[in-house]
Amino acid sequence: MIFGDHDEKTIRQFDNCLSVGNVAGGVLCADGHYGYSQPVGGVVVYDGQISPSGVGYDIACGNKAVRTNLQYKDIEDDLPLLMDEMAKRISFGVGRKNKKRMDHELFDDPDWNVFEQIGKQEHDRLKKLAIDQLGTVGAGNHFVDVLVEEATGDVWIANHFGSRGFGHKTASGFLNLANGRGFSDKAPGESMEQPPTLIDLETELGDLYYRAMTLAGKYAYAGMDAVIDEVLSILGATTEFEVHNHHNYAWKETHFGKERIVVRKGATPSAPGQLCFIGGSMGDISVIVQGKDNAANENAFYSTVHGAGRIMSRTQAAGKMNWKKRVRTGGQISQQQMDEAVKKFGVELRGGGTDESPFVYRKLQSVLDAHEDTIEVLHVLKPVGVCMAGANEFDPYKD
Repeated sequence: MIFGDHDEKTIRQFDNCLSVGNVAGGVLCADGHYGYSQPVGGVVVYDGQISPSGVGYDIACGNKAVRTNLQYKDIEDDLPLLMDEMAKRISFGVGRKNKKRMDHELFDDPDWNVFEQIGKQEHDRLKKLAIDQLGTVGAGNHFVDVLVEEATGDVWIANHFGSRGFGHKTASGFLNLANGRGFSDKAPGESMEQPPTLIDLETELGDLYYRAMTLAGKYAYAGMDAVIDEVLSILGATTEFEVHNHHNYAWKETHFGKERIVVRKGATPSAPGQLCFIGGSMGDISVIVQGKDNAANENAFYSTVHGAGRIMSRTQAAGKMNWKKRVRTGGQISQQQMDEAVKKFGVELRGGGTDESPFVYRKLQSVLDAHEDTIEVLHVLKPVGVCMAGANEFDPYKD
């Protein structure tokens, strides 16, 4: 099932995914675009198999959104100072460590034994990385937002990121193992057209990957909780309502009377009544939606968009980066264009580059319209503050 309009490359990649392995169905959401091995916005449903390349390198990338007890009038005058404080207290970017160590029950989870089985050195290295990075935010399109529900004046906050370096190294290690290499080996350069890497779930490797992915999912949730708590502290706010979703993950779900493995890359689960936060660009709305209880949603394997979807690559937008000189050349979007657009929309921005400007994304309403038979919009939110990694932060993951 395909929602919306897509370029030939994305459709071809989706079709390729449907032709490999024990595929029971698939969905390409309206925010879909070309990705590594499986399109972003792509859903592939398997019988008895799991795809670490489909889940991708940013395991459990997702969103958390919270409605606070504040009204916009409570923070409007202080918003620039509040955004300064967020940029100061929250670490954004690749490889960042938290300035303060965070203890969490997650680090006592029995699934850390997965990495003990692989090797003590791997276990110790990954656990230390996870501890060091808990509560930090990545680069690329990962963000912390302050939003307003204009219909009510309520202040919402939201974030978007995943399992950080721990998830990336977990994905790399299991892709190595699935392809006959050692967990910590340097992987050969892989094409974006790489066929899906599949593991039978009933094998030892399949079980280890599923447990490691589940642990990365818990880690991503813990990280998003920590960042949201920090933002609440900065705002002097409390939580009244929250929504939390993964969108790079594999779920065991029952569809059409049979348990399947549903691999969503940049796609959100939307079972009947299930709530999802879907973020637009920094110059567009975000929304809270819920899945409808109907045949259209069932046929979509209860899956929907995770965002607006890119229509321009990072290099197209910002130009090619010379990392020695730290200068970009040839971009289609100028800093002035971006600054004017963000100011016009009324957003207080910290960080962010032209490769994350509103011009590089579809309008969120257009992708929501394509899924109107399967989801219902409950809350429409407008960003007033956006905090991201700096403009020239290297991002090798490109969610």
